[in-house]
Amino acid sequence: MPTGDASDDAKAERPREAVYRVLASIPEGCLASYGQVAELAGLPKQARQVGRMLSLLPRDTRLPWYRVVNASGKISFPAGSPGYQRQLEYLLDEGSAEASGRLRWRECRWRP
Repeated sequence: MPTGDASDDAKAERPREAVYRVLASIPEGCLASYGQVAELAGLPKQARQVGRMLSLLPRDTRLPWYRVVNASGKISFPAGSPGYQRQLEYLLDEGSAEASGRLRWRECRWRP
C-alpha cells in the first residue's frame, strides 16, 4: 500500500525550488529581505521558512544566500560570528556593505 511519501517530498520540494529561483534572480549588489523572498516565491508571511531553507544550503552552494538580510536591512547572524563575517565579506565584495559593517539597505534594496 502506498505511503504517500513521494507525494509529500514533491510538495516540500516545490516551495524550496520557488525560493531558490527567487534567490538566483537577486542581482549582484542588491539585497532582499527574507520576507520579500518568501512573498516572491509565493509563500507570504513565511520569512522564517525561507531562513530555514537558506540555512540548509550546502556551504559550497552557488546560490547567493548572502544577499538575503532581515527586514531591518541587517545581517541576521550574530555580529562577529563566522557566519556574519562570511556574509559581510561577500557583501563588501559586491559593494552592498561598507567597511564599518553597515549595509547599504536603502541604496541596494532589490526592487524587482
